[in-house]
Amino acid sequence: MRFIRYIAFLALLLPFGSIQAQDLAAGEELFLNQCAQCHNRNMKDDLTGPALGGVEERWEDYSQEELYAWIRNSQKMIADGHPRAKELWNQWKPTVMNSFTNLTDEEIANLLAYVDVQYNKVDEVAGPGGGEVGAAANGPNTPLFIALFLILGLLAVVLARIISNLNYMSQLKDGEVAPQRKTLIDILTSPGVIAFAVFALVVAGGYTTVNTAIELGRQQNYQPDQPIKFSHATHAGIHEIECQYCHDGARRSKHSVIPATNTCMNCHKAIKKGSKYGTAELTKIYASIGYDPTTDKYIEDYDNMSQEDVKKVYTKWIADNYVKDNPTKVEQAEDAVNEQWNGLVASLTNENKDKVQGPIEWIRIHNMPDHVYFNHAQHVSVGKVECQTCHGPVEEMEVVSQHSPLSMGWCVNCHRQTEVKFADNEYYQSYEKYHEELQAGERDKVTVEDIGGLGCQKCHY
Repeated sequence: MRFIRYIAFLALLLPFGSIQAQDLAAGEELFLNQCAQCHNRNMKDDLTGPALGGVEERWEDYSQEELYAWIRNSQKMIADGHPRAKELWNQWKPTVMNSFTNLTDEEIANLLAYVDVQYNKVDEVAGPGGGEVGAAANGPNTPLFIALFLILGLLAVVLARIISNLNYMSQLKDGEVAPQRKTLIDILTSPGVIAFAVFALVVAGGYTTVNTAIELGRQQNYQPDQPIKFSHATHAGIHEIECQYCHDGARRSKHSVIPATNTCMNCHKAIKKGSKYGTAELTKIYASIGYDPTTDKYIEDYDNMSQEDVKKVYTKWIADNYVKDNPTKVEQAEDAVNEQWNGLVASLTNENKDKVQGPIEWIRIHNMPDHVYFNHAQHVSVGKVECQTCHGPVEEMEVVSQHSPLSMGWCVNCHRQTEVKFADNEYYQSYEKYHEELQAGERDKVTVEDIGGLGCQKCHY
């Protein structure tokens, strides 16, 4: 039977002509251990790295040897000036692809075969290694559990009915006078069936609770609208402002911190109108901190100022600039001013904050569970990890979203694969054994796993 399925698998692959018969189980294991940290498992959506589906087609103008060389050591090809390598680097920098110099041609072929099968959704096909691939092997188990639950429930009802009939026949045989035959309602409301239903509800409730708890705070692609339309594409992309200029806690503390409004004012005391929204969004910053852009001064006793007086300050600023920018539309100025002011009030107030004065309440996007310890400084300052490794190409995002899954498996795979940057890093000078082995050529790298990065207490203390 396995031989027949394997022949069927080969027949399915022949029309594509892009992959040979390979050990898909080995390819799957290689992908999960080496690639799943940065590349989406559906092979169609970008993650930290690009979607891998169709990779061979995208390299069709180059030789197989060049593609394999890219997979093994992308940075070397970039340094050598390879045109396709430079194109990919310009698209995804500064995210650096790990080097896999030990991969053989056969292993890469297995990996690419697995990628192609997943990308084309060839389901329930076994490779020579016997591993199941496709949606049937890697998809969610919830439909299967629901089906099993329904089957067990039906079997329980059938079994109860059979037992009832047997009891009835036994009573007839024993000569009992007019034995009462139980109806289906009697069976469904019997103590045994009720006990089974309660048990099933407990199991289903526990399953749902555990799954929900595991997903708590991890909402990949979560992209809420923020109170101010802050564009990372403009600030970090076009103007190339360093991430740590605003999130300065990332290099020195556990938290990256949300920048205070004072950080915004370092630039926006001079830049008072945005390139896209004009005064609409920047006025929210001024109103939250109490800066009068008309006089270039902070307002004294601003926190105790009435909302009516606050409105006069900022509607004047909005009106003056609207008229200046739209001299032929003076009649529409009042409507434009009211629209901007109403938007400002909606952004800076809520049911717990009835005035515009005060901190801007940004909506948190990345939220690790309380039982997980993550230290930004350890990764940024010591590990030299780029922000984009976890947060994706933020410099291209108009509205930031949660890019990575932030799951335990995702973190563990990263620790297994990521090479520790020993060179010129005083933090790791105490690992004398590894330094000696690297110098002697006994090992080519040290991973986070090697220095204890998979210890439970590292993240769950």
